Amino acid sequence: MPLPRRIVLVGPMGAGKSTIGRQLARELGYHFLDSDRMIEERCGADIPWIFDVEGEEGFRQRESAMVRELSEVGASVLATGGGAVMKEGNHEWLKRDAVVVYLKASLEQQIERTRKDRNRPLLQNQDPEAVLRRLFELRDPVYSHLADIVMLTDRKSPRLVVRQIINRLNPRSPRQRRKVKKEDRNHA
Repeated sequence: MPLPRRIVLVGPMGAGKSTIGRQLARELGYHFLDSDRMIEERCGADIPWIFDVEGEEGFRQRESAMVRELSEVGASVLATGGGAVMKEGNHEWLKRDAVVVYLKASLEQQIERTRKDRNRPLLQNQDPEAVLRRLFELRDPVYSHLADIVMLTDRKSPRLVVRQIINRLNPRSPRQRRKVKKEDRNHA
């Protein structure tokens, strides 16, 4: 089975989309694209500043435009922002010529990985854990619906997750193919 033209990583904050995406792209010889970083470069400002000045809706409009633009880049791995899936208009662009991989992380793992990160405007409040819980409840069904592959990331190294994604995309041995089919049935 040939590799897909594009691989799109979706999932919550702290799932490892940027770290895993960078390694996956390097391993496959693809371009690595991070929609949040590209928005920051284009605007000349970080995401918290964009949220402060334009609000979440202004940021989401920029994010949708970036997702559309990046859907045209072939041989790429795209790490999306956690909320990119919430605009239904983005779904077509995320899935266009792509395999969508949902990097799923438990709430505990998200809390651990985002605890000290000040670059996440939605978590800059009194109860970031409650925000992460609410976002997970809202977004998990959308991530699952869009995903061609669901990959659990808890207590796994980025290198292991990359290996598992590659094996799911292109199983080489009959044993690997059987294992992938079994995993697909379990996640269906």
